[in-house]
Amino acid sequence: QVQLVESGGGLVQAGGSLRLSCAASGIILSVNDMGWFRQAPGKERELVADINDGGRTTYSDSVQGRFTISRDNAKRTAYLQMNSLRPEDTAVYTCNSKIWLIGDNAPTAYWGQGTQVTVSP
Repeated sequence: QVQLVESGGGLVQAGGSLRLSCAASGIILSVNDMGWFRQAPGKERELVADINDGGRTTYSDSVQGRFTISRDNAKRTAYLQMNSLRPEDTAVYTCNSKIWLIGDNAPTAYWGQGTQVTVSP
């Protein structure tokens, strides 16, 4: 059984910062991509940032320069440092990871439970 456990959401004023964490646990062979998606009420879910097991990162245009994704492979944990937060960043942020389990023929995508980030004006 694989779990992605998120932490770090909350309420912050515009211009503030938050740091999200996503830790993978289970009988895991390897963790490939780790990323964050977000969904605001009435909007489509969108990719915020992604990092592969080699450290290559991808960001949406809306967060480029403000958010930084990183990972600690030994801890199987990804981090999303969010700076200069704006009210439009308010959403449920959900961790996603492609994980290769022992005995599998290919990696499988797993999702965390989601954490609310609210940015007040």
